[in-house]
Amino acid sequence: MNDSLTPRDKGNLPVLGAPPLIRLDAYVAEDGSTVVNGHLLDMGGTRPPNEAILDAVAMFARTLGAPVAATVIDRTAQQVARLRVLPDGSSRTIGEEEDLPPGRERTAAEEEAFPPLARVERIIQHAQREELHAAFVLASALREHLTLRRGAEDELSLEARAIEAYLAYLRGDYMLSTVLALTVARIRCRTDLNRAAPDVARATAAWQRLWDEGQVATRGQELLRMWERLSAAGLLQEASHHAMAQAVRSRLAQGGRSVPRGSAPAAAALTAGPGPGSGQVPAPVAPEDKPLKPTRRGLRRFTRRAGRPPGQSS
Repeated sequence: MNDSLTPRDKGNLPVLGAPPLIRLDAYVAEDGSTVVNGHLLDMGGTRPPNEAILDAVAMFARTLGAPVAATVIDRTAQQVARLRVLPDGSSRTIGEEEDLPPGRERTAAEEEAFPPLARVERIIQHAQREELHAAFVLASALREHLTLRRGAEDELSLEARAIEAYLAYLRGDYMLSTVLALTVARIRCRTDLNRAAPDVARATAAWQRLWDEGQVATRGQELLRMWERLSAAGLLQEASHHAMAQAVRSRLAQGGRSVPRGSAPAAAALTAGPGPGSGQVPAPVAPEDKPLKPTRRGLRRFTRRAGRPPGQSS
């Protein structure tokens, strides 16, 4: 079930005392699913994502009676667009140098207006209703914007990526789950080795479901190096972690044959999957993050003249 943005829903609006030009965020997934401020939009069949985003952001500007800034991560175009939208509905794209400075005060103000925890709770609600596509898209949007705003190694960014990996696993996309979970584990091994074992375990649980021999070998070798590093540091203190390390070693030695479904190590790792507020799940950019280029100033699909009716850009 999609969430709908309407002016009457006060939960979708910034707090009234928020600084001017709080930056809203929007996300377009590769399949065209569109998210604004943590809400999946109802696209109405054939509605283009850029029009849906402009309409939603213009609604905020009209409600607040002030210009609104927005950052759009568009995976269909592999671009980041930065917008200014006025109360009259007009909009334009701007260059990165014209955007709001990304300092800590600005980031804190934006996250106070649209708290990441509230978005996580919404993701969990979708997952509990078995709306896994909606939950996954919202998790991807959260992770993308937190990474852009805070960096890949930030604790909130890691948490969002771990949730995204877990949802990919639930959807049966084990390759993507492995990539995401391995990135979390890789960053954790680099920044906080003492907390890395559970993340390596989660990456191993997803890797155990892979069938592609090349991916099994490549990802497995990286996992094995992580387990060996943890072992050398004396950080393998749980029996399940010893078992998972041995499972990786054995599978690689046997030529990458798959581990039977429902194996104890995998089940243990998934039981310890990411949860809200656990604090246990969750700067160079993670290698799997595709770099996005900023849009050209004045890009037409995000430009709208004053007085144009909703659903029509210039």
